[in-house]
Amino acid sequence: MSFEGAVLDIAREAIYTIIITSTPLLLVSLIIGLIVSIFQTVTSIQEQTLTFVPKILGVFLTMMIGGSWMLNNMSGFMTELWSNFSYYLSLL
Repeated sequence: MSFEGAVLDIAREAIYTIIITSTPLLLVSLIIGLIVSIFQTVTSIQEQTLTFVPKILGVFLTMMIGGSWMLNNMSGFMTELWSNFSYYLSLL
């Protein structure tokens, strides 16, 4: 494997880790925003700031529940990256 290939593999793995780690927070925010939008449409309340508090609470609750998994996911990626550091140096 070449140095360029290793860099591309690291970048691909980093992007994959970012997507997997951020998906629960983004999904919760999306679902809460959709529910609040439907509620605003049904009740004809057009307050722009109404979506912020439920989203913040939902994201905070999701971080409380899944935060350890997210941290383990990111720590696992960094541990793997550092454990292969000598291999990446040998490619130079």
